[in-house]
Amino acid sequence: MAEKSYVLGFDYGTDSVRAIIVDGENGEEISSAVSYYKRWKEGTYCDPKNNQFRQHPRDYIEGLEASLKEALEKAPAGTEKKIRGIAVDTTGSTPVAVNREGIPLALSDEFAENPNGMFILWKDHTAVAEAAEINEIARSWGGIDYTKFEGGVYSSEWFWAKILHVLRRDEAVRRAAFSWVEHCDWIPALLTGRTDPLTMKRSRCAAGHKAMWHEEFGGLPSEEFLVRLDPLLKGLRERLFEKTYTSDVAAGGLSAEWAKRLGLEEGTTVAVGAFDAHMGGVGGEIAPGSLVKVMGTSTCDMLIAPKQEMKDVLVKGICGQVDGSIMPGMLGMEAGQSAFGDVYAWFKSLIAWPLGLLAKTGKIDKAHAKELAESVSALIIPEIERAAAEIEPGQSGLVAVDWLNGRRTPFADQRLKGAVTGLTLGTDAPALYRAFVEATAFGARRIAERFEEEGAKIRDVIAIGGVAKKSPLVMQIVADVMNRTIRVARSEQTVALGAAMFAAVASGLYASIEEAQKALGSGFEAEYSPNPNYVPIYDKLYQDYLAIGNFVEEETNQK
Repeated sequence: MAEKSYVLGFDYGTDSVRAIIVDGENGEEISSAVSYYKRWKEGTYCDPKNNQFRQHPRDYIEGLEASLKEALEKAPAGTEKKIRGIAVDTTGSTPVAVNREGIPLALSDEFAENPNGMFILWKDHTAVAEAAEINEIARSWGGIDYTKFEGGVYSSEWFWAKILHVLRRDEAVRRAAFSWVEHCDWIPALLTGRTDPLTMKRSRCAAGHKAMWHEEFGGLPSEEFLVRLDPLLKGLRERLFEKTYTSDVAAGGLSAEWAKRLGLEEGTTVAVGAFDAHMGGVGGEIAPGSLVKVMGTSTCDMLIAPKQEMKDVLVKGICGQVDGSIMPGMLGMEAGQSAFGDVYAWFKSLIAWPLGLLAKTGKIDKAHAKELAESVSALIIPEIERAAAEIEPGQSGLVAVDWLNGRRTPFADQRLKGAVTGLTLGTDAPALYRAFVEATAFGARRIAERFEEEGAKIRDVIAIGGVAKKSPLVMQIVADVMNRTIRVARSEQTVALGAAMFAAVASGLYASIEEAQKALGSGFEAEYSPNPNYVPIYDKLYQDYLAIGNFVEEETNQK
C-alpha cells in the first residue's frame, strides 16, 4: 500500500488562525485546530472609533505554532512526516512595513508597540482621504487610469492607500520602512526563509486586486503616477515587486529553522499565498458561473470566468478582476460587503450594553455579574433570531441600509454610513434585527446585479463561512431577497480546505486545481430555495433600500 500523503492549510482570519491537515487522496480532514490572537482579543493596538485596526506579527507567529501543534496532537502518530505541502491564506489587504531583511518593523524593539509598524488589517479605514486622492488623480492626471482593473474605484481598505496614510503620519516608520509586504506574502516568506522583499514571491491575488498590479501596466503603477500622488512614494516602486505568482506555484521549501519549530520535514513545499476569500472560493468548489459568497464578518463574493468570455469587459464598481487570482487560467472577479456578520455582532453588542450594569447594582458580586452577563449575551442572537423568524417580510415597516462599515461594492466608499427608516414606538428588537438582516441581503443582491449588468454570468450561488453554517434565518432571507437557490458547503473549514488544495497542487500531488477540487472537495450540506410568496414583497422592499441608499450617498457627497 502506498504511503499516505497529507497537505496542510493555514487560514488566517480576522481574530484567529486555523490549521487543517487533509488527506491528499480523498480530502478527509485528519485534524484541525484554531488559535486566537492574544493581543487582538485584548483589543490592543486598535481604535474602533477612529477605524484603526492593527495586528501584531507576534500574534500571527504564535498562532501559527499553536494551531499546528494542536492539530498534530489530534492527528495519528507520524502525521508530521507525511505532510507534503503547505499553503497559507490571510485577510487582505493587510500590509506591513518591513526592513531590508523583510522583517516587520513591529518585531524590532523600536516599533514593538507602534501600531504603524504592525499589519494594517483589511478593515482598517484610516486611509479614507488617501483613497479619495488616488481616485481623483487616477482620473485626472492625464495618463493611465490604474484603477480600471479594480472596478474603477480604489478603496481605503487597500494597499497603496494604507501605505500612504502611514508614511504621511509617522516619520519614524517612513525612515525605517524599506518595503511593504502583504500578510499572505509574508507568512510563506517566513516559512521558507525567503523574506528579502526584492526576491520573495508575491501573490497575484493580492497584487492584482489591491495594489493596482496588472500585466498591461508592466506591473505596478508607474513611478510618475506614484510621485504625482505624493513625493513620499518616490523610489518605493523599485523596492516592491514586478512579477506575481498564482498559488499553485511553490514559494519555496520549508526552512530548517521552521521545520524544527513546527516539527515538520525540512524542504516541505510551501505554496505562494493568497487571500482567504479567494482560496475559500476554491475550497467551496467554485466553477465558471458559480458565485461563491464567503459570509463572515464581512463578505467577499467570488466569480470566475474564462478569460475569452470577459475579453474587453471591465466590470465597474467591484474589487477587481485579475487573471488567475482565484483559479489559475481563469479571470477572477471579487466583490463584497464591508460588514455582514459584523452588523449582527454590532446589534448584539448594542442590545447587551445594559448587562455591564449588573455589577453596579450592588445586588450581585462582580464575578457572578460577569458570569450572568456572558450567559445572557450568548442567548441574544439565537433568541432574537427565533423571534425575528416569526415576523413576516414587510410587516414591521422597517427598511435598513447595511453600510455600517462603509460600502465595498458596488463602488467602494468607506465614508458611507448605515441607516434605518420606519421606526415607531412599537418597534422592538427582533423587528429591528430582522431589518438589518434584510439589509445585508439587499446588499448581497446588489452585488449579483452589478456583475450581471456588466455581462458576467451567474449560474448558481454557493455560500461558505460562519454565517452560512450557523444562521438558517439569514440564509433563507438572502435566498428570498436574491430569488436564487443557495447551496452551503459541507466543510467546516472551507477556506483552509481551499488552501490545502493549493498545497496539493504546488507539491505535485495533482496537476491542476480542478483535479484537486474533484478529489478533495467536501460537497454541500444544505440548500436554501426562495419562498415564492416572499419574492415580490422583497422586490418592493429592495427598491426602498436602493432609494434610501441613494439619499444617504447624495447627502454624504454634499458634505
